[in-house]
Amino acid sequence: MRITVDIDESTLEDLARITGESKKSPAVAKAVTEFVNRKKAREFGTLLREGAFDYPSTNDEIEAADR
Repeated sequence: MRITVDIDESTLEDLARITGESKKSPAVAKAVTEFVNRKKAREFGTLLREGAFDYPSTNDEIEAADR
């Protein structure tokens, strides 16, 4: 999908350096994807800490099965 975004030049230069991309579009796409992935991971971590998932095994049982 194509969109128009107004980003100041210094931020865009930083973005290209940080992402390792030499072109603007791939740099912005990589940054947006990374942002979304981190946000989803943070939300998942919150759900885990709040006990949103109920696993029938204890931590000790899971670790014993991994050995």
